[in-house]
Parts: sequence; structure tokens; C-alpha cells
Amino acid sequence: MKKILVIGIGAGNPEHITIQAIKALNRAMVFFILDKGYADDELLRLRREICERYIEGDGYRLVQVQDPRREEDPASYQHGIEHWHEQRAALWERLITEELKPDETGGFLVWGDPALYDSTLRILERILSRGNEAFEYEVIPGITSVQALAAQHRIALNRIGEPIRITTGRRLAQEEGGDIDNVVVMLDAQCAFERFASHDLHIYWGAYLGTEDEVLISGPLKDVSERIKQAREAARARKGWIMDTYLLRRDLG
Repeated sequence: MKKILVIGIGAGNPEHITIQAIKALNRAMVFFILDKGYADDELLRLRREICERYIEGDGYRLVQVQDPRREEDPASYQHGIEHWHEQRAALWERLITEELKPDETGGFLVWGDPALYDSTLRILERILSRGNEAFEYEVIPGITSVQALAAQHRIALNRIGEPIRITTGRRLAQEEGGDIDNVVVMLDAQCAFERFASHDLHIYWGAYLGTEDEVLISGPLKDVSERIKQAREAARARKGWIMDTYLLRRDLG
């Protein structure tokens, strides 16, 4: 039976790769690389660099395809995601059928960890549920941007006896400041933290974590909110894309 390896490759630093991931890279013959369509896609180059750096020999091949573009549905966020996942499932099913022989192993290289705000596992399950293509798949965990953020700021994600919550910028924008104690925020394209600048919160923010372009800012949210916005806009203008994560933590005085 065909086999798929879903390999977490870390937040952007090639040295985030685990020994388990290196072994998985060397088991796969075909890697499916999704092109987001950027003119200068550094993320594609990093994937190739990881393969060249850790795979012994040249018996593997890369299959690069255009990733379906996600279109926002103004009526329903969930409907927009569902449509995008269906497009991806159709594409990936065709790739597995046409590019992978019955005795071969294929690989998807996933930023961070496949279990955290990534759709790869859901889409593979969707393909299997259709019954047109049979395969086994295995998940190799990776270092997330959340872990990299904590390491670069030299902080623990939770204080003693305190829980930690991970959410998205879209969800954070719907909350009240009183609900925030210790929250990691991902996928925040609209700088939702601005809404809480008047609250007694501390922020630890990072972009391009683990890479040469890494940017780190921390401090009382009311003091650094505008600075983060400006740094974010400048970085996005310079590179054409941005990946950032932050921790909001209530000041206990």
C-alpha cells in the first residue's frame, strides 16, 4: 500500500528538524510541495534546502504544484474554509494517484507541527473517506512557532499552576479583555491585540521565528502595540509575506 509521511519541519530554522524527521525524509521517495504563488517564495526555497541538507543521495523527487488560493466567503468563514479544503483534497488525491506508485512513500513537509493550526491531516482523512485512493499515513511532530517564540524570548509559556490557551487572531478579536490571562495568538492578520492596548497586558511578539529575518518585541502592550504594528507592516512590505505569533499575558503586579 502507498504510504504518506506528514513531516513537521519546524518554524523556519533548518536546525529545528528532529532526528525522527530526518529519518522520515530519507524514507520518502516523492515530496509534494505546495506553491503559494508568491513571486519570491522563500518558503519553497527553505523546503528544498531542508531536503538537500538532510536527505542522503538524490533518489527522491519534488512535485511542485500551485496550491488552491483560499477565497474569503463574506457570509461564512467556515464555508470558505470548507470550499478551500475540498479544492485541496481534489488536488492532493490526484497527486497521490498519479505521482505515487503502489509501493512508494510520499511526504508532505508541514511548517511547525501538523497538529497545530494546519489542515494536512484533515485533508488526508477527507481523501480516504472518498474511497477512491487507499494509503496509510504517519505523522512526525515538529517544533512549532509557539515553542520557538517562548525559546527566543526566554520565557515559560505558563506561570506556576496557570493554564495556557492557544487561539487565533480572528477569535481574539471577538473577546473581551477580561478573558485574557495567558493566551498565545496565531494567524492574526489584523493585529487584534490593538483592541486591548488599554489593558494591563504584557506581549511577547515574534515574526519569522528561527530565521535570519527574525524580529522580536516584548513589553507592556500599551507601550509597544504601535511599535509592533509598524515593525509588522515594514517586514511584510519588505518580504511580501509575514508569519508571526505572540503571547499575551496579564500583568499580575
